[in-house]
Amino acid sequence: MENVIETTGLVKTFTLGETIVRALDGVTLSMRRGEKVAITGPSGSGKSTLMNILGCLGQADSGDYVLAGEAVARLSGNRLAEIRNRYIGFVFQTFNLLPRMSALENVELPLLYGGARDARAKAQNALETVGLGDRVYHESNQLSGGQRQRVAIARAIATDPAILLADEPTGNLDTRTGQEIMALFDALHAEGRTVIMVTHDAGIAAHCQRQIHLRDGRIADAASGAAAEN
Repeated sequence: MENVIETTGLVKTFTLGETIVRALDGVTLSMRRGEKVAITGPSGSGKSTLMNILGCLGQADSGDYVLAGEAVARLSGNRLAEIRNRYIGFVFQTFNLLPRMSALENVELPLLYGGARDARAKAQNALETVGLGDRVYHESNQLSGGQRQRVAIARAIATDPAILLADEPTGNLDTRTGQEIMALFDALHAEGRTVIMVTHDAGIAAHCQRQIHLRDGRIADAASGAAAEN
């Protein structure tokens, strides 16, 4: 199976006062198309920094990143935005929904920005996929936490991306609702998407085929999860 993501020697530093923090320190990894991977590690280990780079929301100071066969560092701003919109869907812990908009409008908005045809129909279909066909006109403050996360997932899949990047997707949810959201991710993965989850929760990581553990900006371990045997 071909690799959809390949990194070599990624380095990213930040300056805090007079201190230089090495958030990523030579990270080399690969992820196969259709794989389900957990990126784990303690707070400050570099998980979110790595996710931002993999999602083309930021760039490394040095090292190489190849996404779907294209060297990211060589892409123009327009091409980078095109690649990001085409290949990647983002799901965040805090949902990032606009409160005065309906679920349908929240999902439709990035489609409109991307110039998609039939944006409303695609948004409607995405909400039905996540089980919210009867909540399309509800505003986010009229939805439960689990429903809001489903809206966020619908927004992420509305463009039919090959890769889903999820940052602590159950972090603000109770255990039962978190399990329902993970079942939804399992179903989306079964459709052939590459799913990458950033998490500190061992139970969430166990849903994945492989776990990449970061510590102090370096890969400490890359182990197969229980799901790899299924």
